[in-house]
Amino acid sequence: MTVSLYDLSVPVYDRRLTALSAILDKASTHADTHAIDPMVLMSDRLYPDMFPFWLQVQAACDHAKNSVARLIGVELPIFDQTEQTFAGLKARIARTLAFTNSVDRAAFDGAATRTVRLTLAGKEREMNGLDYFLNSGLPNFYFHLTTAYGILRHNGVEIGKRDFLGNPET
Repeated sequence: MTVSLYDLSVPVYDRRLTALSAILDKASTHADTHAIDPMVLMSDRLYPDMFPFWLQVQAACDHAKNSVARLIGVELPIFDQTEQTFAGLKARIARTLAFTNSVDRAAFDGAATRTVRLTLAGKEREMNGLDYFLNSGLPNFYFHLTTAYGILRHNGVEIGKRDFLGNPET
């Protein structure tokens, strides 16, 4: 059996971002139920030098769409950086999924060996697609996804591991 970078990226991003969208619904309900200004949740962070919640969600979306674009060798889709509401973040997730899920599996042919160029910490870097995905694209996606989840859990939103994994019923 051959596994392509499509199999390792697009379905993973779909499941996790769909789960994140459902988590945003729970967070919105939590804010309403407990009379919490949603901006309190949006602006919270785990530590002062970390991104606030809204930017963690945006960053997770950006790493998903940008890694897919880099792997298939197309221009990075540029999204506005202004979503700071539950509805706005859900719309960003939907735009991200519309892009990632629109990519044809065949576009990933050769992605593992395709040269990926990016700037990290002010330095131009070049690596093959597999190294990029395994050591930058996917870990960064999970970092921001997990941090967003942690912020909401820290604020008392009733979510658990099953919500994060995208299978709250099992």
